[in-house]
Amino acid sequence: MTRIGQNPAKFVKEVAKPARVTVAVLNYIPFLSGFYAEMDGVLKACLNSIYQTQLDEDFDVLVFDNGSCDEIKQFLLKEQAEGRIQYLFLSEKNLGKGGAWNIIFDGAPGEVIAYTDNDCLFTPDWLEKSLRILETYPNVGMVTARPFRTNTDLYTATLDWADSNADVTHEQGDLIPFEVFREFDLSLGQSEEEIAAHYAETTDHRLTYNGVKAMVGASHWQFTAYKSRLREFLPFRMDRPMGQVRQLDTRINEKGYLRLMTETPCAMNMSNTLDSSLKTAEHAEVKKKTLADVPVVKKVLLGLYNRIFHLYYDNRG
Repeated sequence: MTRIGQNPAKFVKEVAKPARVTVAVLNYIPFLSGFYAEMDGVLKACLNSIYQTQLDEDFDVLVFDNGSCDEIKQFLLKEQAEGRIQYLFLSEKNLGKGGAWNIIFDGAPGEVIAYTDNDCLFTPDWLEKSLRILETYPNVGMVTARPFRTNTDLYTATLDWADSNADVTHEQGDLIPFEVFREFDLSLGQSEEEIAAHYAETTDHRLTYNGVKAMVGASHWQFTAYKSRLREFLPFRMDRPMGQVRQLDTRINEKGYLRLMTETPCAMNMSNTLDSSLKTAEHAEVKKKTLADVPVVKKVLLGLYNRIFHLYYDNRG
């Protein structure tokens, strides 16, 4: 075979450099009905809040799609074509969160990875406040952009560091306002009684170091971390798509790294539904009522759907 001409790439003098920070979104929407009926709107709200992030430096957006339906893949391709998504991974199959993390944490181009599930809604200052904590405190493993009460067993290393460091002020008590606490726990499906009991039985820890305040705790659903640190925990071996994600929280604590949160809420878990204020005209259209729209029937059908979904996946491992 004879070469025809020269590869034009040889004459390119420089290539684009990735931003220091990569905001990485993990997405999985297999179909747009049942549990996932509003997830297209949730994903769009999540991405739009990321696009509106205010930061003094550029950042890249990476989306890892874990085997979603064609409608969602086409939407993501359009977002990339229009320049809103810089890196797009389209997986044919659902690799689970562990499999996706293996690729994201190793392949994201930035020095800092700001990770989120696809159901998180951000304030414009979420990344700035997360980075301030990450870059002020030593040996940080992860920073979540919202204060809430997490499992005490998963931040023992953070408390040990704080209590052994004379430069750290450590406060304890009901430091998260109840309404802020309640808002997050409601998004997890907890009842008012459960939320009140949880608040009464637990406490908050707030640290101040070099003038920067941070709450103790963090979570795998949203966090900002150094890529080099996250790669220490690869690979993740999870044989189920969900239910084993605390491996990251546990490993970070066992390694002695700090797990911290912003003092004020900069992120909200939307779960699988849109707040009425976020619904677009597309989602607010009046639909023809069916038997499935009757509240009691809808509740029973969704409950049955969820049981079938969990039964299927619980028996796959």
